[in-house]
Amino acid sequence: MVEVKLENIVKTFGETVALKGISIHIEHGELFTLLGPSGCGKSTTLRIIAGLDYPDSGTIHFGDEEVTYLPSHQRGAVLVFQNYALWPHMTVFDNIAYGLKIKKIPKDEIRRKVEWALELVRLKGFEDRYPTQLSGGQQQRVAIARALVVEPKVLLLDEPLSNLDAKLRLEMRSEIRRIQRELGITVIYVTHDQEEAMAISDRIAVMNVGTVEQVGTPKEIYETPRTEFVASFMGKTNVIPAKVVEREGDKVTVEFESFRLDGLTYTGEKDDVVLVIRPERIRLKPEENTVSLEGTVDLVEYYGFFVEVIGLFGDTRMIARTISDREAGNLKPTQPVTFYINRDDIIVLPKQQL
Repeated sequence: MVEVKLENIVKTFGETVALKGISIHIEHGELFTLLGPSGCGKSTTLRIIAGLDYPDSGTIHFGDEEVTYLPSHQRGAVLVFQNYALWPHMTVFDNIAYGLKIKKIPKDEIRRKVEWALELVRLKGFEDRYPTQLSGGQQQRVAIARALVVEPKVLLLDEPLSNLDAKLRLEMRSEIRRIQRELGITVIYVTHDQEEAMAISDRIAVMNVGTVEQVGTPKEIYETPRTEFVASFMGKTNVIPAKVVEREGDKVTVEFESFRLDGLTYTGEKDDVVLVIRPERIRLKPEENTVSLEGTVDLVEYYGFFVEVIGLFGDTRMIARTISDREAGNLKPTQPVTFYINRDDIIVLPKQQL
């Protein structure tokens, strides 16, 4: 296990600034995810940690050792590529053993280590098969076993589940988590899938156009986003432009459309704000400390284990999600509807240039 520290990493490609001085501290033994849309810099960050690219400035430490400009084979980080990169002419055994053979490990030791890796990824009995004889999930397990058998300090996974179907993605993310916990190894995981990141990570860094917008646990990222981008990127949510019209300490009154909401918490300086309200926090019946918004039903969507009611409040569309279709009742488009929202569930953030 090793901790990984990135300090003020800058990387450019021609005139494009891919990373704008990012700093991240990854604890030893945690599964840490770099999450963001395409082009945000997450894969570039992973390649720099792996030693496949070097930063223009900044430093990288594995524990107390600076590895910023060390070649990849000397720093103890192994990258599992998105396409697995298995040798098609080699058996499963030989694919996993490849890195050990390069290091000239004795044959008996190689066999022992490969058998351990096969057991770890639950592929015992598959050693004589070829990659073309394996499913996508099995090929992914071989790639992970090949990375782990050389006993890296850090395991790097770049969109490892993107080539799998939905069912296999669920299975493999559970397997990756199991393996990581069993070994206690530091894992840095790249994905653009918010649900995947939430399910698998100890902590997440949400990236956007070469910067780190927020680092935190899945719960922190989802429930207390620090920026409009993080709030809107992390799952379906209501993001409503509004204006602060009154202040009293850290409590404000805001307006949007013809609606006025008071008693909301906000300590920012800007009066141009957004209201972030998760759909599952909106109720269709009154409760204590709630504000109410009266509008009309636009759509009712039934998903089986929950129902979404999309309401129109002037020109503003808002989504309410309830796990009980009884609460939604017999609501139909154009009918009046009232959304009730606890003041503590309304996050007020400065309006951000996205």
